[in-house]
Amino acid sequence: MAEQLISGAKLPVFNATADPATDVGYTDHPPRMGFFTDTSVCIGCKACEVACKTWNDVPEDGLNLTGMSFDNSVGLSADTWRHVAFIEQSKPVEDGAGVKWLMSSDVCKHCTHAACLDVCPTGALFRTEFGTVVVQQDICNGCGYCVPACPYGVIDQRPGDGRAFKCTMCYDRLGNGQEPACAKACPTESIQFGPLDELRERAAQRVETLHQRGVEEARLYGADPDDGVGGDGAFFLLLDEPETYGLPPDPVVTTTDLPRMWKRAGLAALTLLAGAAVSFLGRRP
Repeated sequence: MAEQLISGAKLPVFNATADPATDVGYTDHPPRMGFFTDTSVCIGCKACEVACKTWNDVPEDGLNLTGMSFDNSVGLSADTWRHVAFIEQSKPVEDGAGVKWLMSSDVCKHCTHAACLDVCPTGALFRTEFGTVVVQQDICNGCGYCVPACPYGVIDQRPGDGRAFKCTMCYDRLGNGQEPACAKACPTESIQFGPLDELRERAAQRVETLHQRGVEEARLYGADPDDGVGGDGAFFLLLDEPETYGLPPDPVVTTTDLPRMWKRAGLAALTLLAGAAVSFLGRRP
């Protein structure tokens, strides 16, 4: 178990450098696949949202017109597996409009160490041979433990149903050698799909190119395999701080302390049993 310094505290990162598919027992598997979302070329067309819903038969969840943004789907949910955020900023821009637009297509991060997998009591959540994380709805019992476990607030329970739903990275399409529907539909290639190692190299080159063009704020989010979740299977190129996009600045596996907690609980139980035994034996005539 590797350790990583996060926000001044030393926290353990499980399998931070391991291939997650190999880690769960796949001995002969394809390379780990993932998403690289380049927000610098996202135009907010929402083709990814429509393609995701169409292919995966995700129910229509209405239009949430908040009056605060052109964003009509607000965020990820059990019925929104891809969410295109519209972020308006009042900043000086070259055309003098006074508004800067940031757009980003958010999705499940398919973490290297996924807390949702740790807490699922039925095995409904599982790791695929592609390194992705998928929910089997026919096994999900609706306990909801996975919802607070996700450090990104991605996975959600469907109202009136109770079962958990999220992006599967189109697992059925991957098995047939196809790319996910959202990446296929993206007209600007803002959403790129492929082997994760190749995507990370491509993303690093893209950041370097943007820096050379004077876009100093360009940065990668979720691409570092040494971060608090062991790196994401879906990572992003951002043009501002993660918080601007509603992303946690330092995501950490929420189940990091589980082994330590179970150990302490076991010791406490043994101590209680020992105390009870001593008390019982002491009362014998």
